[in-house]
Formats: sequence, C-alpha cells, structure tokens
Amino acid sequence: MKPLIGITASMEVDESYYMMSKANVNAILQAGGQPLILPYLPAEDDVEQIAARLDGLYCPGGYDIDPTLFHEEPHPGLGTIIPARDRFELQLVKEMLALDKPILGVCRGIQIINIAFGGDMYQDIYGQSSSQLLQHQQKAPLGHGSHFVHVAENSLLFRITGSRKLRVNSRHHQANRRVELPLIIVGKASDGIVEAIESRQHRFVLGVQWHPENMAVLGDAASQAIYQQFIAAC
Repeated sequence: MKPLIGITASMEVDESYYMMSKANVNAILQAGGQPLILPYLPAEDDVEQIAARLDGLYCPGGYDIDPTLFHEEPHPGLGTIIPARDRFELQLVKEMLALDKPILGVCRGIQIINIAFGGDMYQDIYGQSSSQLLQHQQKAPLGHGSHFVHVAENSLLFRITGSRKLRVNSRHHQANRRVELPLIIVGKASDGIVEAIESRQHRFVLGVQWHPENMAVLGDAASQAIYQQFIAAC
C-alpha cells in the first residue's frame, strides 16, 4: 500500500480557491507516494486527526510567511501572505513532529519548518542581507539548475544525494536566518544563504530552499532521490 502524503496547498489573498503545482503532485507520485492535497482546517482536533492518518507531510512553495510569527513587523520587501495557510501549516508541522512522522519542506516549506522550531528568517534577502548575493529568483526555465549548493558531508542530504555540491534551481526572496536546534544547517549557497536544513532528533525532517519537484519530473537524479528517500521514510 502506498504511503499517504499530505500536501499543503496555497491560496490567493481572497482565499476563494486552493491551488497546487502539478509538479509537486507528480514528484510524489513518481517516487511511489499517494498525494493528498489538504484544505486548511481551523479546528485543532481536526488537524490532529489529519496528522494521525498521514504517513508523511510535504510542505511545498508558495507566498511569504507572516513575520509576526517570528516577532518582526513587515519589511518593505515582504510579499503576499496568507495567514490561514500559516496557521494551519504550522500546527500540522508541529503535530507531525510530535508523532515523529516524516516531513519534507521545499522553498516556503523549509522556512515554515524552521519557524515551527522557533527559528527566524529574512523577510527579503536583498533588503536585509549585507552579503553580495547571487540571483535567487532565476530568469530561466523552472527545471534549470541556476546555482550550486554546498552540502555538509555528515548530513542526511549528503547520504541521499551522494554529493557535496548540488546544482539547483532558485525562485525565492526569503530565506532562513537563525536556525534552532535540533535543526541544523546542512546546505548553503556560495553567498551564505541557507539552502538546506534537517533535524537531528527526528527520523526524517528535511527542508530545501530550491524546487526539486521541477527538477525531479525532468529526470534529475539528486532531486528524484530526495523524494524517493522521503517516501521510503514514510
């Protein structure tokens, strides 16, 4: 029986409909999982029930995260936020962590995992980082690897991909800044931007800043391995 993977959806500001990239669904299917796109459930006991039934949680990309969740006010570079998604996703991540069920976060997903552990993030890397940054919002096809990520050798990500240097795509203007234990940073871009985190206290909690779903469906071996090992853990 295929493991049941909950996928958190996105919305527009008017919250009139849910939306999901087909590549996210296909990446889970391709790896052997059964994807289930989740609505936002406001009641705590409903979220607990969903977490109990899922075998794994996949948090994909989407709009920005409300900075009040990490005790900041909005920076001028902050983009669209969907508070209903923030609330639901944070609660669901915490429920899955309590059950020690696998979580994979992509782009926004790596950030929401970090916030759930009490970390913080750049609301806008170009307006808040003092470093000379790479282009993190690539002007290239979605599946094109536009820059490199340097991977810690003793990490889960290294064991999955077998590589200390991954070529990745990039579509973000926010990024994790302070990462709290038991999360650790296991991947960075050459400009210092955090690109991968994982937990040392859970069976499988991995977040990546890029979009492996777009690369996996095009046959990229490292991206496919991320989804395959996530499904295997589930």
